[in-house]
Amino acid sequence: MNSPRPMPFFDGHNDVLLRLWKREGADAPRAFLDGEGKGQLDLPMAVQGGFAGGLFAIFVPSPKAQTPAPRADDTVPVSGTAVGAPMPPPPDLVTAQAAVTSMASILIRIEQQANGRVRICRNVQDIRHCMETGALAAVLHIEGAEAIDAQLETLDVLHQAGLRSLGPVWSRQNAFGHGVPFRCPSSPDIGPGLTDLGKDLIRACNRLKILIDLSHLNERGFWDVAELSNAPLVATHSNAHALSPHSRNLTDRQLGAIRDSHGMVGVNYAVSFLRPDGRHDRDTPVALIIDHAEHMLKIVGEDGVGFGSDFDGAMIPKDLGTAASLPALVEVMRARGYAEPLIEKLCYRNWLRVLERTWA
Repeated sequence: MNSPRPMPFFDGHNDVLLRLWKREGADAPRAFLDGEGKGQLDLPMAVQGGFAGGLFAIFVPSPKAQTPAPRADDTVPVSGTAVGAPMPPPPDLVTAQAAVTSMASILIRIEQQANGRVRICRNVQDIRHCMETGALAAVLHIEGAEAIDAQLETLDVLHQAGLRSLGPVWSRQNAFGHGVPFRCPSSPDIGPGLTDLGKDLIRACNRLKILIDLSHLNERGFWDVAELSNAPLVATHSNAHALSPHSRNLTDRQLGAIRDSHGMVGVNYAVSFLRPDGRHDRDTPVALIIDHAEHMLKIVGEDGVGFGSDFDGAMIPKDLGTAASLPALVEVMRARGYAEPLIEKLCYRNWLRVLERTWA
């Protein structure tokens, strides 16, 4: 007798393409499709845990020679950037474009070799079809727009290749705006917001119906997007500043603006954004993820909250570990008395709603 299928999750953010790009050995697609016992997300883990799809991020690391060395008192997250350390400079345009092409190629080759088990999705109809047929729905996302030229011509090309979601900045500064460094406790109101070129990028994303990810923007950049954009405000992988006073997390005022735009927040599993003390500690309770979701539900409402795991990009609670253990989150929600329709909204329906509204 077959066991029931787990609750499907559509996820706001993962960094598996970066992990595959950095791994030793050429056959990255097979490593993802067959699994190799490494990382937090691959196809076998996804099938086991109900990870039905999500935004697959492309992130270009800073040049290693220019990345600041951690101080002795810093806590270093999975990304390798020390908490409180100066942010590294962005990669140059040529380097960034080469890396984006390479990581996009990995996802394309995964789809080509998957025999229908993975599909790159360009609209919500594609995602729904994947969920109905059991294929993994992958949406191409870029985290940090360093590969986009000043004329924004690369944006048109990437959109044609399948790009449907873009974060103008990662936490470092670039030509488009200013991100939030990894500081706790800290306000997200750190420095200036979008540059003039960044504002042009927001308008271009609106024209192309590309989702604009607010997760790594500082607060002034957030409000710049809120003023300029005609799309729902979306933070794909961010948490509540009221529960964890980390610069990467969203204030209640920001959450209210997301609500007013009929937007969306994906709760991040990274322990440093969950914990009140901001520590990188794998012994962080899984229930803190749902604590952040509950706080957001009170402000954003039940149609605007979901999950944005940061799989393969962050330290997450050890009792969650990988995508294979996603049912643990469902167990917490059921133990707290969440009705099944609300659980479905949090796990996938809210993401489909906001993507449909953004891409229409």
